[in-house]
Amino acid sequence: MANFDDLNDLHIDVLREIGNIGSGNAATALSTMLDRKVDISVPVVRILDYTTVTEELGGPEEILAGLLLSLSGDVTGMIMFLLHKDFAHMIITTLTGMEMESVGILDEISSSAVCEVGNIMAASYVNAIASLTGLMIDISPPDICVDMVGAILSVPAIYFANIGDRIIFIQDEFDKQEDDARSASHILMIPETDSLKAIMERLGLEL
Repeated sequence: MANFDDLNDLHIDVLREIGNIGSGNAATALSTMLDRKVDISVPVVRILDYTTVTEELGGPEEILAGLLLSLSGDVTGMIMFLLHKDFAHMIITTLTGMEMESVGILDEISSSAVCEVGNIMAASYVNAIASLTGLMIDISPPDICVDMVGAILSVPAIYFANIGDRIIFIQDEFDKQEDDARSASHILMIPETDSLKAIMERLGLEL
């Protein structure tokens, strides 16, 4: 397989199922962490190029909090967790009791809260892959960056230029039952092509 352009509809259906399981795991973990019921809509899983992802996230100048985690072990690559203001605000106010002035201004306590949730979210998807395939996958502690979408996406775009310009884009929408607030988050999964091939082969698909 040369790059993500080689994925067919069956491969994408498998990735969508991984996304469904990961999102369910994430909702359960968030419910426990926030100590309240959190429901999640059926995630939207697509294979998109970086230009389209940028527009989906609000344009290149939109300010987001991004968390980057590296994958190692049987699967190598990276996973990014991206938060818009409403989702970051929900996390920070619930866990710290403090109001967030701007997603572009996070103090040490707020950054720690966001990193912890990002770590849980990423682990939910990684564990979904591991449980379905039996592969051993480790994730690094998250690195947080608050910047414009264009700058955040330049990291994986440069690092993974050899595998093309497409990534696995997962959009989740959470419903925090207490106040009927809905918040969106996005997961970008970018396994190395050899790792993606190993995942598919474990699930009985050829690439």
